[in-house]
Amino acid sequence: MDLIGIGYLGFETAKMDEWRHYGPEVMGFQLGKNPESDPESLYFKLDDRRHRIALHPGKIDRISYIGWEARNRLAYLDALKHLESHGIEFTIGDATLCETRGVKELIRFRDPVGYQYEIFYAQKWSPRSFNPGRPHGGFVCGDRGAGHVVLMAPQESPELDHFLREVMQFQWYGWGAGKGKTSFWRTKSNHQTSHDIAYGIAPGRMGVQHVGLFVESVRDVGETYDLVKKHEMPMMMTLGQHTQDPHMSFYHFNPSGFAFETITELEPWEGDPFELNPESMSTWGHEIVGPIVGPSVQAPDVVYPELFGK
Repeated sequence: MDLIGIGYLGFETAKMDEWRHYGPEVMGFQLGKNPESDPESLYFKLDDRRHRIALHPGKIDRISYIGWEARNRLAYLDALKHLESHGIEFTIGDATLCETRGVKELIRFRDPVGYQYEIFYAQKWSPRSFNPGRPHGGFVCGDRGAGHVVLMAPQESPELDHFLREVMQFQWYGWGAGKGKTSFWRTKSNHQTSHDIAYGIAPGRMGVQHVGLFVESVRDVGETYDLVKKHEMPMMMTLGQHTQDPHMSFYHFNPSGFAFETITELEPWEGDPFELNPESMSTWGHEIVGPIVGPSVQAPDVVYPELFGK
């Protein structure tokens, strides 16, 4: 499938008021305009797209959906045929849902773990419209997608591996160098970053572990780092540089209990002509000062009672 990467992410939260301040004041997101069909949610802009991150009111803090961007309408139609050929059940978004997401068309289906996927094309945008919530150099999105997401699965699953390889046609990047077993994947069209999505194993639990967002410069990383400390946000890992890709980043927990990794490229990612097997997660820094898995990861029947509740 000809997917660019993650176009948008949707979350549910019981902490709307905290996000309303945290998003612009700490992260530098722009508070976007709500679609008429959804006046109660928060829509955050990271670039000139209508939005990249949406926060919807809910009783549980959890990831609600992952929007994968098809390159164009033809790629979208090919994706529908491909899903049908693999027996994947999906629903086609109606006009109201498409307007809410700001896209031409979309389909919805679930991965074998239970996470909601969407494939869409042609999200609305306005040139030179991004105005950060605080002084900020900007986020790097565009043809590399909005960032990456790491999800936790309650157990290893051959069905998930088949889904990612054969159904989504993702490229394999490798296993993480940290504790546990985490598989890293990216879309077939992504040649700029090591991964768009990763799945870790958290026995008996599921939920979003972290979301990675690229910013323009080291200064943007440093200023965000200072603001996180000023607002006394809990930290997961300090500033550091990963072994597998030459990026500088740090991790902190947002109001919903999962982490944001704020990242900048120290030098361009060189691709993966062979699979790396690093002995350590980072070349410097990234001191672990908080839990690796936050309160956003819990038992499946707690996070998604409508799917797994008795």
